[in-house]
Amino acid sequence: MTSHSAVESRRNDGIELSGKPSSRSTLAGLLSCCVALAALTSCGTTLPATTTAANATPKACAADAGWNDPATPLRVHGNTWYVGTCGISALLVTSPEGHILIDGATPQAGGQIVDNIRTLGFEPEDVRAIVFSHEHFDHTGGLADLQAATGAPVLARAPAVDTLKRGASDRSDPQFLVLESFPAVADVRTIADDEVVKVGPLALRAVPTPGHTAGGTSWTWRSCEGDDCRQMVYADSLTAISDDVYRYSDEAAHPGYVATFRDTLARVAALRCDILVTPHPSASRLWSRIGPAASEPLADTGACRAYAQKAAERLDKRLADEAAAPAGKATP
Repeated sequence: MTSHSAVESRRNDGIELSGKPSSRSTLAGLLSCCVALAALTSCGTTLPATTTAANATPKACAADAGWNDPATPLRVHGNTWYVGTCGISALLVTSPEGHILIDGATPQAGGQIVDNIRTLGFEPEDVRAIVFSHEHFDHTGGLADLQAATGAPVLARAPAVDTLKRGASDRSDPQFLVLESFPAVADVRTIADDEVVKVGPLALRAVPTPGHTAGGTSWTWRSCEGDDCRQMVYADSLTAISDDVYRYSDEAAHPGYVATFRDTLARVAALRCDILVTPHPSASRLWSRIGPAASEPLADTGACRAYAQKAAERLDKRLADEAAAPAGKATP
């Protein structure tokens, strides 16, 4: 595992991670600001070849792309970059003092994410913290490889910690019987609900959003391109989907879970939300909003509310289906 001598400190207003960035990361951060201002010629430096490659016309990702289909890394807005695959999201939020990586995709995709970070001109070793959406193999499968490449701790809310350390879920997860295991994560540190993760000027808030899984977490932060500052939301998956045994309405087996799920939907709907990204890009129509095939506006202040509303309708349908099906029967 690469070590970058990160220092963690707890403050009343969140967890702060720091470490000395490499000279290349500092250069990349400077270049990213210059690109945002369309003023590369005033930076007094030459654009690295890798960054030049990233600025080439990216390939378009299909809305129904496979989870491991390679994607060209590209800017979402300001210092927020897409570094995932065509089918599973991962974001890099950057600063000259270090970066925060959101989500690890599948076990097969960890190496792609590392390559995408380098293609943008950043160094994986300058990632100070890794966070994620929820504890399923298609979003945590690459975390062990990413931790090895970056030396950064993985930060998780308490309900997800044991799953990450085991590399496997348990019966508390609605999809337990159909889930694949994933490489266990060695360095997992617990964060509180609504804790703010800080790296230099970066501040990402962990919004608790249990429902799809118990440890589900959404993330929100501010990202600017010049004077154009937007509230970013990486909203966790909100689908009420399970294996054939689990019933959301079984209060004896998991008391309060539906009420908790509904609280999550209300919380996401109420978020200040200029730009929405989701762990599955198709859930927020991301490839219609960024990249070469974009045909819709990137920003939509009603996106989180609409996303939560659709999830509420799916949950209502699921509960109605459970009520109509005899106990022990599979629910569609």
